Amino acid sequence: MLDEHITTDFRTQFVREPSTLRQHPALVLNADFRPLSYYPLSLWPWQEAIKAVFLDRVTIIAEYEEVVRSQRAAMRIPSVVVLKEYVRPQKRVAFTRFNLFLRDEFCCQYCGSRGDLTFDHVIPRSRGGITSWENVVAACSRCNLKKANRSLRNSGLKLRKPPARPTAEQMHGIGRRFPPNHLHHSWIDYLYWDAELES
Repeated sequence: MLDEHITTDFRTQFVREPSTLRQHPALVLNADFRPLSYYPLSLWPWQEAIKAVFLDRVTIIAEYEEVVRSQRAAMRIPSVVVLKEYVRPQKRVAFTRFNLFLRDEFCCQYCGSRGDLTFDHVIPRSRGGITSWENVVAACSRCNLKKANRSLRNSGLKLRKPPARPTAEQMHGIGRRFPPNHLHHSWIDYLYWDAELES
């Protein structure tokens, strides 16, 4: 029997860890047929997608070949579902370590290297700098150590771009450039629906 208790914000709870999505995840689209999120991509485990189908909260628009069975019925596993009610996108981007790295495209804002990232206060806290979108950037350990408590001018480092508070739309755009390792062919039309067509 299907569990009929789904949290009120189930439509925006997505699985970030790919290990839990190895088998038959469902792409979740808003009522306007756009993904609710690009990073993490709005995916549900197949069990959550089937629950939402039985609760009449989504419509299936694409399916896997595989079938799941209960004592009374059999159904193909959904690969793309669309919400029946529109979810208004969040306009405010939470100031978190992950979102900061995403804004900076997972690269050091001083040298451009990827990996081994931490974050750096452009104006050091010891000099009155605050922890905000406009004063914190992703930095590799090497550049972070080189800059230390000094100002940009005294450290000899230069920012690749000035840090700023991102909009939700900007974060969606950046997230589209970091697709998950696995993209099912049934998702492609919905992930890149507004991409420019090649002639």
